[in-house]
Amino acid sequence: SNRDLKYYRVGAGGGGLSIGGGAAGSGFGFGGSGLGFGGGGGFGGGRSPAGFGGGTLPGMGTIQEVTVNQSLLAPLNLEIDPNIQQVRKEEKEQIKSLNNKFASFIDKVRFLEQQNKVLETKWTLLQDQGQKSNSNKNNLEPLFESYINNLRKQLNHLLNERGRMEGELKNTQDLVEDFKNKYEDEINRRTAAENEFVVLKKDVDAAYMNKIDLEAKVDALMDEINFLRTLYDAELAQLNVQVSDTSVILSMDNNRDLDLSSIVNEVKAQYEDIANRSRAEAESWYQNKFEELRATAGKHGDDLRNTKGEISELNRLTQRLRAEIENARNQCASLQTAIADSEDRGELALKDARMKVADLEDALQKAKQDMTRQLREYQELMNVKLALDIEIATYRKLLEGEESRWVQENESDHNASDSLRSSGSGLGLGGGGFGFGSGGGGFGGGSSFGYGGGSGLSAGGGNFSTGSGKGTGVGTSVGVKIVSKTSSSKKTIKS
Repeated sequence: SNRDLKYYRVGAGGGGLSIGGGAAGSGFGFGGSGLGFGGGGGFGGGRSPAGFGGGTLPGMGTIQEVTVNQSLLAPLNLEIDPNIQQVRKEEKEQIKSLNNKFASFIDKVRFLEQQNKVLETKWTLLQDQGQKSNSNKNNLEPLFESYINNLRKQLNHLLNERGRMEGELKNTQDLVEDFKNKYEDEINRRTAAENEFVVLKKDVDAAYMNKIDLEAKVDALMDEINFLRTLYDAELAQLNVQVSDTSVILSMDNNRDLDLSSIVNEVKAQYEDIANRSRAEAESWYQNKFEELRATAGKHGDDLRNTKGEISELNRLTQRLRAEIENARNQCASLQTAIADSEDRGELALKDARMKVADLEDALQKAKQDMTRQLREYQELMNVKLALDIEIATYRKLLEGEESRWVQENESDHNASDSLRSSGSGLGLGGGGFGFGSGGGGFGGGSSFGYGGGSGLSAGGGNFSTGSGKGTGVGTSVGVKIVSKTSSSKKTIKS
């Protein structure tokens, strides 16, 4: 769409005060669209370039007093809005921003169309991949089922093997417990035998000490007996000596015969008998006690040897049981290790299968989510595209309406400028008259003063000029000049 933007500027126009004779005046001309004022009129045999004139004073008459109509010096009311420039500028900026937005919308639509094509391609590929994944899943399901069934069979076999191993382990533990109880019983028996041996050893030691004491007592008694015997022999010898050396005169009854030797012999015999009996009794007692202690020691020695043999047998049995227990423990440890390894292998295989199934399910779920997300994005893009199509159609209608409005305004401006250029009127007064024209006009007073002002409007590069004449003049004039600046903006709309 082509649009004409008009800018207005107020400036000073040309005019003048002329003194002289003949036709005095000035004219102006400009191109483009605008409005201008200038001098163009005369008096004293002259004429206005736009209109007609006549006068009551001769062109070369006497210089008359110049009278100026003050109403002519008042500024013209052109009814021009002083804020029109700002409004037009804002409209221009708005149109520029709308054009930029429209261009960005067009680029966005193109980008979205490209994205739409890319998404359609991805959607097609995803559909193909989904069909392939479904077919692959259908092909892989029997394989995974067979693999899982095989793993389940292995797991059942391992569970059965584990149950059997647990039974064997229980039997082994029972056997170990039995051996342990037997070992504890043997330990208790050994402890009891050792305690009994200690007690017997104490008894043997006590008997041996008693024997030593008795032997010491026997020796002491033998020494005492020998001493007493020696003392007895000495006393007896002394008594014999005393008796033999001493003469005793006794007066005895003749009726009694005292036999001292027989008494001594009898006492001696009695003492010897007592000593022999004591010695025999002591020897027999010590001998009996010794034999009894020897028999007891032999019996306890036999018991000790039997106990030592039993202890040795128990030690051998203990060593054998310990070896069997160690073997059972090693076998149990190996069985537990085998069971743990089997469980670990089964768990690893089952975990691997579960991880693979989970990975496949995650991949399938991600593919479904990606497909859903892309469908949603595609639907959102279609909604955005529909909204953009509606907005583009709305902007197209607005632009077409705006273009038609600007065309109508341009046509009305052309018509107004043509009508202004084709119409004009003027009035001249001799000796102090004026002329006015819509295309150009002037006011003049006699042949010595001239003041002019005019207005003109053209659009689309039209121009005009008014006023002609000769003379000299000095003066000032105030005018309003409207300059029109035409800018074109063209946008191409693709649907």
